[in-house]
Amino acid sequence: MNGQTSPTEFVNGQAGRIEIRYHKAKRPDAPVALILHPHPQYGGTMNNKVVYALFTCFKDLGFSVLRFNFRGVGRSQGEFEDGPGELSDATRVLDWLQANNPDARQCWIAGYSFGAWIGLQLLMRRPDINNFIAVSPPANEKDFSFLAPCPTSGLIIQGGMDDIGAPKIVEELAARLNTQRHIDVDFAMIEEGDHMYNGHLADLYKIVGNYVISALQKKAPAKKRRGRRKKSEIAEQLMLEENSNTEDEEMLEEDSDYEDDFDDGIIIDDDEK
Repeated sequence: MNGQTSPTEFVNGQAGRIEIRYHKAKRPDAPVALILHPHPQYGGTMNNKVVYALFTCFKDLGFSVLRFNFRGVGRSQGEFEDGPGELSDATRVLDWLQANNPDARQCWIAGYSFGAWIGLQLLMRRPDINNFIAVSPPANEKDFSFLAPCPTSGLIIQGGMDDIGAPKIVEELAARLNTQRHIDVDFAMIEEGDHMYNGHLADLYKIVGNYVISALQKKAPAKKRRGRRKKSEIAEQLMLEENSNTEDEEMLEEDSDYEDDFDDGIIIDDDEK
C-alpha cells in the first residue's frame, strides 16, 4: 500500500469502530500527520473540502497522513460528545497511525474549526507531536486557556470574511500564544476567505505547504549537493506555483472521494537520512 491511499478502513475506538482514510507514504521514515474534521452536528465529516485540502497537502509533501470520522459520523460508531469522546477518538487514531509508522521522523496534527479545538487538546496530552496546523479555531465559542503553555510551535489560519468564527479573536489567540518563550505560532489571514474558504482552498493549500516545508527545513536543514535541488524548490515547482491557482482550486473543489495517484513527496538529501 506504500505510496497509495487505502480504501476505507476502521480503527477500534472506545465507542466502537472509527472510520478512516489513510495514505501510506513510500518512505518508511516519512513524517506522519493526523487531520481532524469540523463540527459533526453541522455536517462536518472527513470528506469536508478544507479537511481534504489539508490531507492532500500533507500527502503531496510526502507524509503518511490520515483523516477520520469522529464517533457518530459516517460509518464511525458511537454518539457525539462535544469534546471528551472526540478527543478519545483522535487519541486512538493517532496511536494507530504511529504504530503503523514506527520509523516516522515527525508527527503533525492539523484540525479545522471544531477539529482544531480537539487537535490542540490532543497536542497538550502528547509530547510526541512536533507541530500543529489550526484552521479557523473556534476561539469565540470554545475555551483555549488550556494552551498554557503551548507545548510546540505551529500555524493558525483564519478567513478574514468568516461569519461563523471571529477573525479578531483568533488573531488575538495567536498573538497570546506567541508571547510564550521558545514557541513560534505563525498566523495567516486569508483576507477574502469565508469560514468554508470558498474560492480560497488553493490559498489555504499553499500557506500550509510553505509552512510545513519551512518547519521541516528548520528541523533538518538541507545541505547542498551536486545535482540535487533543495526540497523546497522541488515542492514549489510541483505544487505551489503562483500561476496554478485555478487548476489547484478546481482539483480541491472536486468530490473528496477522488484520490490522486501522484505522490513524489519531499526529496530528502542523503545527509538527512
